[in-house]
Amino acid sequence: MEKQRIDSHRDLVVWQKSIDLVELVYQLTNGFPREELYGLTSQMRRAAVSISSNIAEGKSRGTRKDYRLFIIHAYGSASELETQMIIAKKLKLAGVEKFRGSENLLIEVSKMLRALITSLKT
Repeated sequence: MEKQRIDSHRDLVVWQKSIDLVELVYQLTNGFPREELYGLTSQMRRAAVSISSNIAEGKSRGTRKDYRLFIIHAYGSASELETQMIIAKKLKLAGVEKFRGSENLLIEVSKMLRALITSLKT
């Protein structure tokens, strides 16, 4: 099997999935109460966007060390988003079933980031 060439962050499956995660988080938070617009809605959206942004910025850096550091930041944002989802569920800002898709994709992205961090160790 031929290995796929990675020319930019757009070629990374983890980046592609993180973009899908942003879309799901926006859909989820669209249903949150209006008074959460500047609270959890904003925080969850920023954390989701930060994951893909850090992957992109890290991939564009010149060194493996810098790349790894940005992937660590992306992983941190994923953990932040996980925490915010737990809080939003506890506060019943949406039905449990509404969280399912974004939670599952977040778990997948987090695992991929963790594996990437490990593979970039020098």
